[in-house]
Amino acid sequence: MLLRLDPAVHDALARWAGEELRSANAQIEFLLRKALADAGRLPGAARPIPRRGRPPRPAAGDEPDDGESGGRTPQ
Repeated sequence: MLLRLDPAVHDALARWAGEELRSANAQIEFLLRKALADAGRLPGAARPIPRRGRPPRPAAGDEPDDGESGGRTPQ
């Protein structure tokens, strides 16, 4: 979708997105969803924004021991 923005607005949006570790596109979607929700117009069928980036690390002891981690195996 083509979106025409004032260059100064785009620059401000891009800086804000960078500060929140989002792309400009993700920032626009975030802001549109927030505005729709605040106005009571967000459709119930709208799926949540998927989390991006690296998945969280498992807590200590949650990793299965598959023998590939370099640990000693009983003989």
